[in-house]
This record gives sequence, structure tokens and C-alpha cells, in this order.
Amino acid sequence: MSFITEIIGWYRQNKRDLPWRNTSDPYIIWLSEIILQQTRVEQGMPYFHRFAERFPTVSDFAGANEEEILKLWQGLGYYSRGRNMHHTAQLVMEQHAGYFPRKYDELIKLKGVGEYTAAAISSFSSNEAKAVVDGNVFRLLSRYFGIHEPINSSKAKKIFTDLANELIDKDQPGLSNQALMEFGSLQCRPKNPLCESCVLRLSCEAFMKGLTATLPKKLKKQPAKNRFFNYVIAAKNNQILFNKRGPNDIWQNLYEFPLIESEKALTSLELLRSSEFQKLFGKNAIVRYEYGPVKHVLSHQRIQAKYIFIENFKDYYSEQKAWFYTDIEELDKFPSPKIIFAFLKNFHTLFT
Repeated sequence: MSFITEIIGWYRQNKRDLPWRNTSDPYIIWLSEIILQQTRVEQGMPYFHRFAERFPTVSDFAGANEEEILKLWQGLGYYSRGRNMHHTAQLVMEQHAGYFPRKYDELIKLKGVGEYTAAAISSFSSNEAKAVVDGNVFRLLSRYFGIHEPINSSKAKKIFTDLANELIDKDQPGLSNQALMEFGSLQCRPKNPLCESCVLRLSCEAFMKGLTATLPKKLKKQPAKNRFFNYVIAAKNNQILFNKRGPNDIWQNLYEFPLIESEKALTSLELLRSSEFQKLFGKNAIVRYEYGPVKHVLSHQRIQAKYIFIENFKDYYSEQKAWFYTDIEELDKFPSPKIIFAFLKNFHTLFT
């Protein structure tokens, strides 16, 4: 029995009942694929249902405003995905008369749709014979065939995609791709793979040679950048100062408290004595209390945040055009990064 036949047989017995597997609608499949990028199924499932219910068609998605999309996306991370999806939905309305493309050659032209996503949508919606190679498939193929090329190297993408294209059943490519991805996710797991119950174990290079713990290989990433955020919480007359982040940095167009970023961790006194703080809030401000530091890890950044509640401050920050006062009760309505909305959820009592 061939490699792909074994995996399809396993899939028929063990597959999860996931909502996007019960449709050939390319729009719904697109929603699921983008939401699940760099996201576990368990984490992404509530977001998928939220978006599919609020935006049942691509027309609904295109007609939304970006702030609403980012609010629904809140907590999922990689917010550029949500912004790119909005742009793509509008492009589909303009260039495809509201019909979401099904073919790879059309899909690949859409913003935020790379080779993997285009292959997935075309394969699952129209059974186009394109291999879908995600992290699960990389891992499975690396172990089974004993491929030592680091999966994040420049060569790996072509090596594994070519191999996957050779392996899929051309008569049922959508099923083949789903089976490969599911097998990698549930059976050939990153840690503690279920080798003893694996239908492929007697022909798997990694299992036979004791390499399951060392394959797949990865090149080391660049060290993460350390950043130090000092959030200033300035409230008066039951209103609080808030800021909309600009472009060219993380969390574009999301909302947060006024931020003073420093090159190192600062004490509250050091922050109050800094020229930047005094230019914005005056020399007579005092600290009511502080919270933190809180650590927040992104793919290439490690953020350490403190939250400084101040009193007796002056409004010297008129040049900060993105800053504005809002009612404390309205804070939850603004899309915010996790480092802000998690803080708000736990510490709303401090504002009352």
C-alpha cells in the first residue's frame, strides 16, 4: 500500500469534524486558512465562527470597516492578516464581481494569499491538483523520508513542495492534502509523536533510525529584540487618555494608552524625570500607583511593559494628534493588542 493511500485510510478513520471541511465555498475556506495561519485549531475555532457569523459572505466582509475587523480579530495576533483580508475582500468585489476565486492562478494575485493559501483554497474548493504544504506536512515528510534540509531554509520550500506534488493522489488532491495535514497535526506531532500506533512506522526513516526527536531540522532564528514600554494612564473627569497606533510598527491602527518607549527598564521616578515625559505631562505629575512589568513575547520581539497611573499632570501633548480622551466605560469598544485588553479586563476596577 502506498504512502498516500495509507494516510488517506488513516484520515477517513481519525479526521476531526471541522466546519471548513464541510464546504467547498472558497470564501469560507479562505477565512479558515488565514485565521489558522500560525494559530492552533483550538485557538482559531472561536474566531472562525465569529467571522463566519458576522460576515457570511465576502460582500459582508468587504463592507465592514477596518476597526470592526480588528476588534473581532483582537487576541489572535499578527493583525496584518486581518487588514490584508479586508483589502482582499474589497478586491474580490471590485475585480471578481463578488465571486471569490477558486483557481490557483487567480488566487495567488490576491493580497495576503501566498502559494500555500492559494493551493489550499484551490485544492479544497475545486479539487485542483496543488500540494498544500504547511508545517505539519513539512514535519511529516521530513521524518518519513529522512530529509535533513532545514525546513526554514531557502531550499526547503521547493524540495518539500515538489515531493508533496509527486505524492498526492491526482484524482482526489483535496482529500490527499487534508489527510497529509491532519496526519501531521494529530499523529506525527511536533513533540511526542504517536510512533507506536503509526501506520507508517515500519517504513519511516526517522522511526527506524531513531531520528524523530531531531527531525525536522530548523535554522536558528535571529535573536528577538527587547523593547521596554511605559504606558502612561492619565485620567480626569471620568475620561482617560488613549492613543491610536500609527503605521510602520507592530499593532498598526490598534489602540493603547500613551506610550513612552525606553532603551531599558525604567523606575517610575526615572520615567517622571525623563525629558520626554515632562514635555508631554509636565514636571509636577506624580505617580498614583504602577503595575508591572508584564512580559509579552512576539515572534521577533520581547516586550516588557509597565503601566503608570499618574495625577497632577498638565496637558502639554497637543501635538500628539493620535491621542484623545474617551469615557472609561468606552475602552472595551476599541480594538487593542493583547497587552492592553488583558490589562483592561483584569484592572477595570482601578479606573472607578
